[in-house]
Amino acid sequence: PAPPASPPKFHAGGLVNGAVVLGLLYFGREVLVPITLAVILSLLIAPLVRKLRRVVRSQVTAVLGAVFVLTILAGGLATVIVSQVVAMAEGQPQNESTIRDKMQTVQSITLGRVMQGEAGRMMTRLGQHAAAASTPERATLQGAPLTASGAVPVEVRPRPQTPVEVISHLFSSIWGPLGRASIVLIVMVFVLLEHEALRDRFIRLLGGSDLRRSTQAFNDAGERLSRFFVSQLAVNVGVGVAVWLGLMLVGLPHALLWAVLTALLRFVPYVGVFVAAGSAALMSAAVDPGWTLTLEGLGLFAAVELLSSQVVEPQLYGHSTGLSPLSVVVAAIFWSWIWGPIGLLVSTPLTLCLVVAGRHLKALAFLDVLLGDTPALSMSESFYQRAISGDHEEIVVAAHTYLKRKSFARYCDRILMPALQLASADLGKHSITPQQQATVKGTIARVIESLGTDGCRPTRRSRRGSVLDDTSIGAHLRQQRENVIGHWQGPLVVPPGTVAPGLGLGSMRDDLVTELLVRILRTQDIDARHLSLDDLANGPPPGASIGAVAMLFIVTAAPADEWPRIAESLPGLRERYGDAVFVGLLSEGEFAPADEALDLVVRSFEEASAEAAVRYSKTPAA
Repeated sequence: PAPPASPPKFHAGGLVNGAVVLGLLYFGREVLVPITLAVILSLLIAPLVRKLRRVVRSQVTAVLGAVFVLTILAGGLATVIVSQVVAMAEGQPQNESTIRDKMQTVQSITLGRVMQGEAGRMMTRLGQHAAAASTPERATLQGAPLTASGAVPVEVRPRPQTPVEVISHLFSSIWGPLGRASIVLIVMVFVLLEHEALRDRFIRLLGGSDLRRSTQAFNDAGERLSRFFVSQLAVNVGVGVAVWLGLMLVGLPHALLWAVLTALLRFVPYVGVFVAAGSAALMSAAVDPGWTLTLEGLGLFAAVELLSSQVVEPQLYGHSTGLSPLSVVVAAIFWSWIWGPIGLLVSTPLTLCLVVAGRHLKALAFLDVLLGDTPALSMSESFYQRAISGDHEEIVVAAHTYLKRKSFARYCDRILMPALQLASADLGKHSITPQQQATVKGTIARVIESLGTDGCRPTRRSRRGSVLDDTSIGAHLRQQRENVIGHWQGPLVVPPGTVAPGLGLGSMRDDLVTELLVRILRTQDIDARHLSLDDLANGPPPGASIGAVAMLFIVTAAPADEWPRIAESLPGLRERYGDAVFVGLLSEGEFAPADEALDLVVRSFEEASAEAAVRYSKTPAA
């Protein structure tokens, strides 16, 4: 046996580089966050810039026009929010009694029940002891004069602020966010103006020696991000409109405010919609003496969110982002830890950029494996991995999903046979143990039994490990059929041109390929039978119908090595079954037999299935 593979070496440099990158992201967030927001906003309005540029033919004018439209929209949203908040604040004194009653109700349901129990009585006793201990001190303080000189105490009140001071205080409080927003806006404008130059610089930095791959990565990231942002904007606007109409129907005041907040907060993954729904629920609890309005509002939010997240978004987004659901959650946690709330907002687009980079750059390929939605293993690799583990149920479930869209012949060509090649390669390198070999053989046999039809079912399910130790999978499955319906696997008296024998040459590989072919043909209601050259060496069996064979398949997995034996047998077979079409299924290699040797040569199960379907569709019914 070959020596075991050495474990992967640990590279301390990679760990150091990762720590340096994390440090730069964390300590440089004051600079990186505005730049990141500007780039993301530029991608969001890039489609609008392109449309305006087709009209005005000037990049500067198109950018300024798009920024003007964005500013107008942002100002309009801010005006709506401020006006609605002011109106809501003015109406709150009218709801004071309702809020007080609701708080008393909630307190009686929660804290009141606790105080009525043993815990409440214990807290009462502790309070009485504390009051008794502090009584003398209170009496002393109450009996003492207010001041030593007997002066009347006065209350010092700060003087009212002047309008200038109020404006100055307000301006100082909004200066920080306003300054950051201005920086983001300015950087976004320059990113849009220098779009082509920045793209060229990025491509040069990414890999000037491979312009094709770098350009493909840049275009892929830009297209995915733009499509994602535009789709998300459309969905959020639709959700906002639905919430607005729904809240108006149920009668919640300031429905427009909650609709706008819902549309904006849905850009924040996972928590945004809950914040909007909770705020609307608090408002409904304040204005409605009962709980009907609150429950109706929460039900509306739940229905709209379920419809948008489970129906609309999967249809609209599809796999445009290329992120797995788990990676979105992990990315939200990571970026919110690095950059706070802003990191939560930009977590999805940043992670998407990393996945695209991993898809096109070999050094970052691990990011695509960890975060992308592309399966880490191909279907054939997954088949082989599960076969080694003996998980035939998982293979069957995945196969049934595949067979809903594709044929059993394609499944064998694209998944089962490549998995067998992987097993053969490991067997040749002595990478799998005899126990694993037995497990793989048993698993494959059970999978084939579960998927392909053979016209019968074994009366007793044997333990695969012992049955397959000394025989091939194909021979074992053929023997099961013979045990149920006889050596010839069906009646001998049949209508002419209805039987399709598959002849293997006896090797384990040939037996399995022949058995798969027979089961594929039986799924097409063709009377296929798994035989060998020796079975037909002396002609048809006694009592068999004349002319029953319409197509005769000669199967070999090693045509170059086995062709001499096939060529030796062909004349006798031609003499006995001259009316049949001789088809050679050469599953491997580029070997090409002589033109006159066989009527047809096919290289896959799909080709064999298609030829049989054409041939037997012309056969008259019995």
